[in-house]
Amino acid sequence: MTALKDRVALVTGASRGIGRAVAQAVVDAGGRVVISARTASDVDAAVRALNAATNGSRKVAAGVTGDVRRHEDCRRMVDEAVSEFGRLDILVNNAGIGAFEPVAEMAPATWDAVIETNLSGVFYCTHEAMPHLKAAEGGWVINIGSLAGKNAFPGGSAYNASKFGLIGFTEALMQEVRYDDIRVSCIMPGSVATEFGGRDDSEGADWRIAAEDVARAVLDVLSYPGRSLTSRIELRPSKPPRRN
Repeated sequence: MTALKDRVALVTGASRGIGRAVAQAVVDAGGRVVISARTASDVDAAVRALNAATNGSRKVAAGVTGDVRRHEDCRRMVDEAVSEFGRLDILVNNAGIGAFEPVAEMAPATWDAVIETNLSGVFYCTHEAMPHLKAAEGGWVINIGSLAGKNAFPGGSAYNASKFGLIGFTEALMQEVRYDDIRVSCIMPGSVATEFGGRDDSEGADWRIAAEDVARAVLDVLSYPGRSLTSRIELRPSKPPRRN
């Protein structure tokens, strides 16, 4: 499959989980990818695995260590993508954290970490990527949101706020850059079988969405012709546990 031939993507939070699955999907579709995460050893391992599939015939992946909460790190991520592969066509803002506590019990530092990672980090990366996406003459920004961006729940104040805000950011950006040939979308999964939030749901949770399902949604967005814009995809488990 070469649907993304010569296209270059930057995927944040991509050493594991949804981001790792998205990076693999981009490579499988013929594209090249720069992945970022906070832990250097995780980034290196993911890059080695992505490049191994080509048996050294073609470099398809590179990595950069950084924290999306820091603007300068986001600038470096974008610069690395352009330096490594000469262009940037696709930005997938996936990096995110979850903290689930009542407001009265939540430390201000916890609130800051969630908002800065899940919302400010998206702004920083998008801000730095925008000149390159405009130069690509057909770029994409795909934000990985959550159904928590429309469904609030007790203990979710910080996470809900970040994901509600992400939807607003996405829809405003979409209207700002649509005439620059940049399409902006938000993918909103429900429960995903990953280690998100400190839980290892990758085993024994067959009812949950697989990370690869979210990656497929990303490829679906990228496959639409230029005349179409998929602004939002809601993705939920088809058969969650019944509530008694």
